[in-house]
Amino acid sequence: MKKTVLIVFVSIFYNTITFAQPILKLGKEYHDFGELKEGDPASYEFEVTNTGNEPLIIASVQPSCGCTTPDWTREPIPPGGKGKIKASYGTQGRVGYFNKSITINTNSETPSRIIYIRGNVLKKEPVVTYTPEQLKSSPKIVLDKTTQQFGTIERNYKVPLKLTVKNLGRSDLKINDISSSCTCIEVTKLPEYIKPGGSEIVEILYVPNVIGETEDIIYFKSNDITNPSQKLVCKGKVVESLSAPSLLKENKTNVPFK
Repeated sequence: MKKTVLIVFVSIFYNTITFAQPILKLGKEYHDFGELKEGDPASYEFEVTNTGNEPLIIASVQPSCGCTTPDWTREPIPPGGKGKIKASYGTQGRVGYFNKSITINTNSETPSRIIYIRGNVLKKEPVVTYTPEQLKSSPKIVLDKTTQQFGTIERNYKVPLKLTVKNLGRSDLKINDISSSCTCIEVTKLPEYIKPGGSEIVEILYVPNVIGETEDIIYFKSNDITNPSQKLVCKGKVVESLSAPSLLKENKTNVPFK
């Protein structure tokens, strides 16, 4: 009898130790600032939730470079409570794309987590004034979509993207550049010019490389003086791999997204 009671006591004690722990849940794991002007403020607050049953303590937050300044909730976050991690990026003197990581150290079941910020800092250019005639005769770029939903997709899988680009202006449209701060695209087809009133197909390979909910922005830069920058937002959930039964079939071939 005593032996049975002891076993039960040890079992209860073990289960208490095992399951009494804080659990950090991130609202999102990365943030894309998009395009920023040099000198503009760039700050974002990541929301964290304690889904465990013990207070969550954020011990430290370490950015990958001195260009990023973190701030975070210093008090213990109770079970069910929320906190924040604020990341501020210094854009002055840092023209170009950036992709920075921030390591979160806590007493959670997974003690270290990484979040990311990225974007594109543009050099400040002098303000250009156009005449009414120049504005009237400008090409006008229009994308047939501004958002692409992928559902669930494997990391580093090359997804073909096709979109129609129209020119509703009065002169030839030229797409000067297609880029992204995620370094996750490859342009495979780009027309040299699009005639007024015409349209052409642009083809891109999208290769997501960060696991988690994704919202990658692809920028289209053109000679449209009224709206020179257009963007396409790619949304989905990126996973390391998908099980074979969940793969879609395309021309009798497994496609790792759904």
